[in-house]
Amino acid sequence: MNIDYKITDMHLDVLKEIGSIGAAHAATSLSQLLDKKIEMLVPNVSFVSFDEMFDLAGGSERIVVGILQKIEGDLSGNMFYLLPLDSANQLTKRLVGETSIDFHNSTISELAISAMQEVGNILAGSYLSALSDFTQLKIQPTVPSLSVDMVGAIISFGLIELSHYYDEAIVIDTQIIVEGSSSVDGHFFLLPNPEAYISLFRSLGVL
Repeated sequence: MNIDYKITDMHLDVLKEIGSIGAAHAATSLSQLLDKKIEMLVPNVSFVSFDEMFDLAGGSERIVVGILQKIEGDLSGNMFYLLPLDSANQLTKRLVGETSIDFHNSTISELAISAMQEVGNILAGSYLSALSDFTQLKIQPTVPSLSVDMVGAIISFGLIELSHYYDEAIVIDTQIIVEGSSSVDGHFFLLPNPEAYISLFRSLGVL
């Protein structure tokens, strides 16, 4: 099965607008969770090759915090949110108020893991809800799982089957700005299944 599509700047602008709407919803939820003013930005949305995807995350051997959620419904596939360790530390300390949290250590508290999973849940849920509203596709994320590992180890298993059909991923850059601290930058990688890619592109007027 080959997927024939042509992505234009207009389509990327639409996806960026969808991402910005989702970010606004996520910022509201995170603000309530942290009881602080939060701003979320989507500086860029792009389609990149799988090789470029690894490069964006800092290289396949870079250790990161990764949150994986499967996507179910009319659009199925995998969604990864990857954060550098220092960014994950900063965000989680804000969430749970524990200065001792350090994702560089091999032992991570259940509280820290739960906090990061909740962040992933809020972000993915907000983005997918905005995408669902725009495309009229039914999309639901599953319960998130968290890994601290090399970029390649976290996301490569999701590429094995997909690489037979296409070699590009949707990348949503995210910037979380918490009042009183520096920004937390991360990347969402959206990897729809082959049939879901067709549904997505058709709903966006690409096919």
